[in-house]
This record gives sequence, C-alpha cells and structure tokens, in this order.
Amino acid sequence: MGDAGHHHHDDGPPTAEAVSGALAAADARLTSEGERMTPARLRVLELLLAAGEPVKAYALIARFGEDGQPAKPPTVYRALEFLERKGLAHRIASISAYVACTEGGPAHAAAFLICDCCGATAEVTAPLAGALDRAAREAGYDIVRTTVEAHGRCPACRIAADAA
Repeated sequence: MGDAGHHHHDDGPPTAEAVSGALAAADARLTSEGERMTPARLRVLELLLAAGEPVKAYALIARFGEDGQPAKPPTVYRALEFLERKGLAHRIASISAYVACTEGGPAHAAAFLICDCCGATAEVTAPLAGALDRAAREAGYDIVRTTVEAHGRCPACRIAADAA
C-alpha cells in the first residue's frame, strides 16, 4: 500500500489472496451498513481489485462474464455507481477510468497523481480536504465525494526524460 497517506495503483496486479481479502472486507463492511454485495457488484469490484490500476468501463463490460460473455452495460454502470458511492471505487474523470479503493469509507477525499507519460497512478490523501469541507459547510453545502486529479510525470518517467 505504500507510505502512510497514499497508496499506489501502479505496482501491478495484486495477489489472488489480496483480492480475496479485500472482497471479504468490502462485503463485511457493506453488510454492517445494511447493504448487499450483489453478484454484479462483487464481480466489478473483483475486476477492479485484480487490475491494480485504473480500468475503463468498456473493459469491465468486456471482462465481466467469467465464461467470456460481456455484461450488459447498465449492469456494470450500476455496480460502479454503487461502489463509488460506498467509497469502494473512484472514478478518475480525466482518463475516464475507475480504480478500486480499499483505503477509506464513502466520505474520504481522494487525490490522484496521474502520469501523462506511462499512465501510472497513485492515490494520495487529498490536500486541503478539511478546508474544502469547512468552506462547503459555511456555504450550506454537503459534500458527498471529493476527487482531485493532478497530471504530470511519475518518478520513473522524470528520470528517463532527464537521462535522454
């Protein structure tokens, strides 16, 4: 998971044991909240976790069926919306992709560092999240979710560019 305050999504796919453990933890959390982990939600979360990196919705649709059959798009989009609402997945709008999250609950603020060169991502604690929450409360708003996206170059791509 990396240093305190952030976890990387660019370390490659997690082990089957890690995916299984994360699925069990997500199911237990949802059950404790009175929610259900339907087979579709479970499968979409499994695909996100197994990828270990952001995945586009069409790829999830194509990989959905364990028998090689694609899912119906509304099935995957409904599951993604639910997982995002529950803090189990994030949508990274600038790259039109989704990534699993095992770090926080539904209300945690996420920030993504996205490498424009290789596509690596890292999720970090959103800076100034507390200040944004205070400003929203003062304005009478209730923030449901916050996602910050920053584009640049990861350390490996910066080193490669400097060496060139």
